[in-house]
Formats: sequence, structure tokens, C-alpha cells
Amino acid sequence: MSLLDEWERDSLPVKGTDVFCKRTGKVGHQWLSACEEERALTRGLMYKVCDLSNLTASLKQVVKNGGSPGVDGMQVKELRYWFSNNHQKLIEQLKEGNYRPMTIKGQEIPKPGGGVRQLGIPTVQDRLVQQAIAQQLSKRYDPTFSQYSYGFRKGRNAHQALRQAGAYVKEGFNYVVDLDLEKFFDKVNHDRLMWLLGRRISDKRVLKLIGKFLRSGILIGGLENQRISGTPQGSPLSPLLSNIVLDELDKELERRGHRFVRYADDMILLVRSQEAAERAYSSITSFIENRLLLKVNKDKSRICRPYQLNFLGHSIMWDGKLGLSRQSEQRFKEKVKKVTRRNRGISLEQMVKELNRVLRGWLNYFRSAKMLSKLQRLSSWIHRRIRCFRLKQCKRAIGITRFLVSLGLPKWRSLLLATSHKGWFRKAGSPQAHEGMNKEWFRQIGLFNLVEYYSLNFKETA
Repeated sequence: MSLLDEWERDSLPVKGTDVFCKRTGKVGHQWLSACEEERALTRGLMYKVCDLSNLTASLKQVVKNGGSPGVDGMQVKELRYWFSNNHQKLIEQLKEGNYRPMTIKGQEIPKPGGGVRQLGIPTVQDRLVQQAIAQQLSKRYDPTFSQYSYGFRKGRNAHQALRQAGAYVKEGFNYVVDLDLEKFFDKVNHDRLMWLLGRRISDKRVLKLIGKFLRSGILIGGLENQRISGTPQGSPLSPLLSNIVLDELDKELERRGHRFVRYADDMILLVRSQEAAERAYSSITSFIENRLLLKVNKDKSRICRPYQLNFLGHSIMWDGKLGLSRQSEQRFKEKVKKVTRRNRGISLEQMVKELNRVLRGWLNYFRSAKMLSKLQRLSSWIHRRIRCFRLKQCKRAIGITRFLVSLGLPKWRSLLLATSHKGWFRKAGSPQAHEGMNKEWFRQIGLFNLVEYYSLNFKETA
């Protein structure tokens, strides 16, 4: 049997039909008929892609998303003017199949766990076209995706994925297979992806254009590199294509009756025993590597208990409630350290303003975690760093003395701290610093209160 025959057996299902017959494990006639029906409905898909209303909606979304310019230097704010003057030419190029994507600008960003992530930044014109394609493909593909897939889908988010995982743990599925796909966005097989798309899309102009986007060169360090695999992170099409690739895995897990949750390429399976976890890990790894032609990172994939997880930044407790993972706490502290460095040379007001943005965004994401005691410890640590920042601004002993006296401390106690030979962080933990820069002082400088806001708004839901 050829590789293409294997792909034929295990390709994407259409909603409402079974991929496999229960007895033979082969594709049923109903599924094949549904595929032909779907292909018949997409013969003129390019006309829908280049419809003016679809392109206008795409334009609005690209402008809303913002982002950096591509290799041509065109800014997002210039796109409206360009589109108003060139939309007719663009439509003609798309209809005739003559549109040529430009080179992608490569950009590396550090990953939280070490290493770098390669981003691809298309030109704003290419983003416009990719968004237009994604809007039309989403209408056809999204309804067929698994209900346990939560990433890059309208009306679905990370918090829903975490609640579903918590519900499984509460039911007694207390062993987790935590799978990590090695450089997933860089390893997607182009031939297999185009074959999957071709099973449900018959308009060759759309398929050809998607192929051009996949094969576009990427500019790194002044040199253009040809891509033979992967979907570049940063393009509007990439999230949808990644879901199309991994939906095949979702359907296989559903067929096997597994409890699982997937958010983009982050996925966990939950089972009741260590033995079941080991069997699932082995068989699913084999399916991913042999059928999907992707690579499982054995160093990062593991079998663990829910409280040891770092799934979307959270751990899961025995009762199904969410907690804050150790890795997330550490990354948060690193962000705070970066903002509150005492040698930054900015005003206290500016530093607090920047810090508040970090605190608000972080708490809003982790609002579902049960972490009141952790927040209290983190708040005390943040207060000490701010006290350290403020004392360092005083520079000399006389400055520290005057500052503490202005906060109501006796002069002799202020002098005692000011003339101390301890380091700045040790001084920030002294009784004088705590007494002068107390909770009321932090309220006066406008610091966002993590504990108070969490207790008032999120504690009952955690």
C-alpha cells in the first residue's frame, strides 16, 4: 500500500460522518460521498475569497491586528490607501491565478523555556489576501473541528480548555500524558497538508495560492531561505492550517475514546492509571510520527499528575480546580524584575505605570487559578522591589533620611537606615522601609493591588 493510500484511509472527516467503519477500520462510503459533496460546493471558492465584501472584512481585521511591516516596508496604516487604489487589480490577479506572494521577513523571539521561536512576518498585502482565504476556509472547516480543540477558533479560548481539563480530573482521570510536538509550525509537511486541503477544496486557484504562501522564501539575516516544510507563525493562515493538520489527530483520539484537550499544538490526554498513560503515550506518539509525519519531543513530553502540569500556564488540583504552575510564577517574577530594575533611570510614576500593565494583564489571564496565598507572597515581594527602587532613587544618606522623615518616621530611625552599609534590597526589607512605605503609600502611588482585585472579582470562581 502506498503512502498516499494510507493518507486516503485516514484523512479528515466531514461533520456528521464517521471516518472509520466500526468493524473494518476503513473509510465508509458515506464519508467518501460527503467529501465529493464538499468538493462540489467549493468549485468557485476563489470568487468568494476575492469578493469585495470579503476583502473589505479582511482589510479591517488586518488593520485591527496591527503588527510590523514586511520586507517591502509598508505599514499597516498605509494598507487602506493602497487597497482603495489597487483592489480591482488585486481581484483580477486572484481570479486569474497570477497573484505572487512576497518574501517573508524572519524574526526570532526568545521562548519562555529557552531557545528561540522563528516568526514569519508577511507583507501587509499578503496578510490581506491570507486573511481573506482564512475567512472563507474557516466557514467550511471550523464546524467540522473537534469540540475538544480550543485554539485559534472563534468563540473558544484557553480558559474553556482549562475548565474542560479540570472537569476530567474531577471525574477521576488523574494521570496526564503531556505531549509536546517538536517545532510543530516548522515541521508541517507541505505535501500532506495540500493533500488534506485537496480532499475538500476543488478550486485549484485557491489550492495553488495556498501552496505559494507555504513555499514563500523567508528572509533571515539578509539571506533568503527556501522553505520546504512548516507554516510560518505570524501569518493569518497559519492558525487555521495548523488546526486542519491536527484535527486528524483529534478525530483519532475521539475514535479511541480518549479524554483530551488541545489548544493549538499544546495537548494533554487524561487517563485513570499509570499503565493506561504509558500505553496511550506509546500509541499516540506512533500515530503522530508515522501518520501525521510530525515529531514528538521526547525530552519535553511526559507522563505526570495534574498538579505537576504546566498546561497553558496552569496546573490542575485534585478537585479539578486550576492552580498557578511553577513555571508561570517564575516567568511572572522575571517580568516584574525587568520592569522594577533599580538602575533603569526612570521616575517612580513611569515604573508603576508600566508595572500596572503587566500586573493587570497577568491577573486577567490567570484569573481562574486558585492562588490567593501565592498572590499574597508575590505582592509582598513586589512591594519590596518597589521600596528598593524608591530608596535607590534617593542616592545618598541625606536623601533617604529626608524621604523617610517625609513619610512620618522619626529622624533618628531614618538616619539609622540611611547610614546602614546593607545593600539596597536588604534596606528595602527593613522595619523603617515597611513602616514608611506601607499599604497606604502603595495606594497613593497608584499601584495595582493584586490581592484585593483578585479577592473581589475572581476568588469565588477560582
